[in-house]
This record gives sequence, C-alpha cells and structure tokens, in this order.
Amino acid sequence: MENFFENAFKNIDSESRESFYKTVFMNDDSEYAAKLRIEYYKTQFKSMGENVTIGKGVNIINPQFITVGDNVSIGDNCTLIARGEKGITLSDGVRLQHRVYLDTERREEGYIQIGKGVYIGTGTTLFGHRGLEIGDDCLLAQNITLTPYSHIFDDPNRIIYSQGGHCEKVTIGKDVYIGMRAAVMYSGNIGEGSVIGAGSVVVKPIPPYSVAVGTPAKVIKERK
Repeated sequence: MENFFENAFKNIDSESRESFYKTVFMNDDSEYAAKLRIEYYKTQFKSMGENVTIGKGVNIINPQFITVGDNVSIGDNCTLIARGEKGITLSDGVRLQHRVYLDTERREEGYIQIGKGVYIGTGTTLFGHRGLEIGDDCLLAQNITLTPYSHIFDDPNRIIYSQGGHCEKVTIGKDVYIGMRAAVMYSGNIGEGSVIGAGSVVVKPIPPYSVAVGTPAKVIKERK
C-alpha cells in the first residue's frame, strides 16, 4: 500500500493531488475515504495499531513522530502537531472527539503522552512544552485547555511577550475527570482519581482522590 500511494502521487499533477487531498482527507466521510485515510497514515505514523479510525478534515504535522495504539479514534477536524522526536503517543483505546488540538510546542523537550482508554471531548486543547502525561482511563470533557506554560508579567515597563514564561511538565494521574471549560496550567499536576469541576483553573498540584473547583481550583472534599 505504501508503494501504491507513492506511485499514485508520482503520476498526477499538483492540481489533481490537491483535489485528492481535499476530497479524501478534508471533505469525504464515506467508508471508502475512511479506509484510504487509514491506509495512508499506516505509511506515515511512527507506528499504528489495529482498528484505528481517522475522521475527515484532520491536520497531522510530522506523523513520523506520532505513535497510535489499537482501537484509537481520531475525530473530524482534529489537529496533531508533533514538533520533535518525543512526539505524541495515543495509547490503546484513546478517543479524540471532534476538533481536538494537540501540539507538543517544542522540538527538543515537548511531548504529549496519553494513556490507555482516555476520552478527550470536543474542542479540547493540549500543549506539551516540557511534557504532558495523562494517565489511563481519564475523562476530559469539552473545551478544556491543558498547558505547561504560563507567561511572566512582573515588569510593567516591558512588553509581556518579551518577559518569557514559566514552563514545567504537567502530569495527570489515572482515572481523573476534568469538567468542561476547565484549564490546567503549569505546575497544575492532578493526582490519581481526582475530579476537577467545570470552569475551574488549576494552578497548583491537586492531591489524589480530591474534588477541586473554582478559580483558582481549591479542594472542597476527598473521595477517599
């Protein structure tokens, strides 16, 4: 199948190639187009397991740095950007709903590792500047933002952008539920079994089996 794609693209002009791309990868939700996408990305990903589905309109940058396990689902209009060799890992059973955005951000340090059975809701954005690790069986609702980066703005006489920022690895433990429109910022590690309420902003570590809500998120009770 790899030779099939190489030969097919070799023998068509750029206009026809663009038309094929827009039809099969961007617009077509037919069963045939879905199979073509799978066969194509088998030749592009670092590795890809069995029973994978990839929706229409996906935008995948540097697929050679992306590992996809078995039974993974990538929804329509998702974006995956792997800027370096550490790349992106979607473990077995990961489900990305529509318009999920993953970006490792940095070439050398950045990576995103998503554990087995993780569900990520529509419109959620994940950045991996110095590493983002999500444990098995987590549930992330819609329109969540997870980023290991926070801007510095201490000096009012300097443009904020020029002051740089704080950047740390963020780790989400196993079996964590994060409610819709929550934000998890740098140093906002979340312990195993915790629940983060909708709309909360996590700026410091949350202990395991905690329920945390608010801006900034505060623990209101323990699950154990």
